[in-house]
Amino acid sequence: MGSANHHVCEPLLPASDLPLSSDQSFTSNKHHSNTGLESILSDTSVPFRRRLGPATWIEFKLLFCLAAPAVVVYLINYVMSMSTQIFSGHLGNLELAAASLGNTGIQIFAYGLMLGMGSAVETLCGQAYGAGKYDMLGVYLQRSAILLSLTGIPLTIAYVFSKQILLLLGESPRIASAAAVFVFGLIPQIFAYALNFPIQKFLQAQSIVAPSAYISAGTLVIHLVMSWVLVYKTGLGLLGASLTLSLSWWIIVIAQFVYIVKGEKCRHTWQGFSMQAFSGLPEFFKLSAASAVMLCLETWYFQILVLLAGLLPDPEIALDSLAICTTVSGWVFMISVGFNAAASVRVSNELGARNPKSAAFSVVVVTVLSFIISVIVAVGVLILRDVISYAFTEGEVVAAAVSDLCPLLALSIVINGIQPVLSGVAVGCGWQTFVAYVNVGCYYGIGIPLGCVMGFVLKLGAKGIWVGMMGGTVMQTIILVWITVRTDWNKEVEEAQKRLNKWEDQKGPLQRWTS
Repeated sequence: MGSANHHVCEPLLPASDLPLSSDQSFTSNKHHSNTGLESILSDTSVPFRRRLGPATWIEFKLLFCLAAPAVVVYLINYVMSMSTQIFSGHLGNLELAAASLGNTGIQIFAYGLMLGMGSAVETLCGQAYGAGKYDMLGVYLQRSAILLSLTGIPLTIAYVFSKQILLLLGESPRIASAAAVFVFGLIPQIFAYALNFPIQKFLQAQSIVAPSAYISAGTLVIHLVMSWVLVYKTGLGLLGASLTLSLSWWIIVIAQFVYIVKGEKCRHTWQGFSMQAFSGLPEFFKLSAASAVMLCLETWYFQILVLLAGLLPDPEIALDSLAICTTVSGWVFMISVGFNAAASVRVSNELGARNPKSAAFSVVVVTVLSFIISVIVAVGVLILRDVISYAFTEGEVVAAAVSDLCPLLALSIVINGIQPVLSGVAVGCGWQTFVAYVNVGCYYGIGIPLGCVMGFVLKLGAKGIWVGMMGGTVMQTIILVWITVRTDWNKEVEEAQKRLNKWEDQKGPLQRWTS
């Protein structure tokens, strides 16, 4: 118990200053799992209720050190994009529409794709770190960066032809032309994403999250100053706004990479560029693609909700009320995303370290904690249902519509307190392919058809669409709960070891370009 307090927010490293080889890795697990959680949970000589308190306290501290900085990082990323829209909006209504369309219609697609593909690093790095195979983390980081950079090439082509794509989707030529200018400035951001997400997951796997939060916070200040200068003082307008956003992401990437190379905490996991990063790319791509599909299917699902609402007989009120509700939900969702990252890291680390009881206990604690927070927020939404909309608009008709949707918003918040956490557990276990199939069936086989029937056939409007699509989310959550409850964690430990052995090249020592 004493050692737990000392190490709770620090990366767990081997006693020796030398990086561990594959043959040494499993002998280091006793040093690595030094929180004492597994030994507490395994000590049957003490009644379970007496073990529960100390075990919960250890797990709570571990989760807090992971989730709190992660929430800050995702919130700041959210604010950076939103501030770019605000700066653009002060140029005029056309510029606001163009920035909104470029951000939510095109850029969010690249963000979801890159973040999803980066989840492969989350699984492999987390489990490798738990197993003490520290030298492989840098290799996984490089493999992912190579694949994501290659993925950035077709995305760049799509950005170049964004005007034609938007015209094809029925946007007005004037807005499409302005949005294309904005999107051109976001091309460098694609390749910042390609490096940022593997770096971010690499650090998270080692429970190094706070530095990313500090870097993001500092970058936000720089971003706001640069936006003001480039948008208003240089006359670059929309292009200046998007170029600033791209540059800000590159500042984050460079700062994080400098931290990895120069910082002491990554000296065991980053050992220079390696030729081994180019091996096994096709198989690595399969896992990355499954991760991307899993996340993109969720991202697109909620975008479709807004698109369907635009087809209703009175779309303006429906879109305004849904926009307010989804914005509130988006802010709250950042908390769930933090718990998603924490769940993924904790589960993958414990599986890699051969600690099945700790992995299972972590799942219970993080799910219950996230659920309690979401219920508290949902109750707050219901209490404030009649006044929430006035933070966005003065319209009484919209306020009434939002108030009418608030019970659904509260229910969505509660569900989002469970579903993202279980998705994080799935990533930690390496279940991305399975969850992708579940998402296809629940979201697109059940949720969207049901939403269309309730919204258009039964004429229940936006509420009907939302209820129907929420049915898909509830079904997906139930399946994930069922799978998680029935999980044999001892078997998952063995699967983690098989996965690590598969991905680790054991033919010889790593060939490095630099030290």
